[in-house]
Amino acid sequence: MSIPPPRPTVTARSKTWAMDMIRKHMPTREQMATNKYLAPIAHRFLSPELWRFTRRSVPRGIALGLFSAFIIPIGQIFLAAFMALPSRANVPLAALATFITNPFTLPFWLVVANKVGSFTLRLDAAGPALASGKAQSSAWAMLVDFFQMAGTTAFGFVVLAIVTPAVGYLVSGWVWRAVVSRKRAKRLKAMEARLDRRLGAR
Repeated sequence: MSIPPPRPTVTARSKTWAMDMIRKHMPTREQMATNKYLAPIAHRFLSPELWRFTRRSVPRGIALGLFSAFIIPIGQIFLAAFMALPSRANVPLAALATFITNPFTLPFWLVVANKVGSFTLRLDAAGPALASGKAQSSAWAMLVDFFQMAGTTAFGFVVLAIVTPAVGYLVSGWVWRAVVSRKRAKRLKAMEARLDRRLGAR
């Protein structure tokens, strides 16, 4: 009697492409718990409630991740994960949202931050007058322009760190409700179809 070959293992997949991508790129609980930079609080990342996708934890995770991405240049993942603990936010989404700023997107965000900072501080018109009044040499003028641009860009990142979390919280909350409502409608439709088949078979 021959033994049938074992069936191939089927990897569990979610019903949406977005959830598959999130699970593929987000850190696992084990990775968070064994991270040396999070050693003092690493054991707390094993709590299941920090890894559940709920209507409250998802927007909080997105908002914290966006805040961490723009407020500091390095270590955004650890900051987002640390803040997710007391706020009961979704840890993997908080870590994943920080990747909006990365070495590939940083030039784009530098330009955006500079424009946002200039618009907020209204330095586009006042800057040249300030430089011409204090600078007597081209080298000093370049130095003044550099520090002015750096300060404007840094302020722009602060503005982005305030605005983008609020927008991300609202948008992710709306998307979450839309996805849940769609799934609920599909389940109700399937239940009605099964009930109709049962009544029709009688």
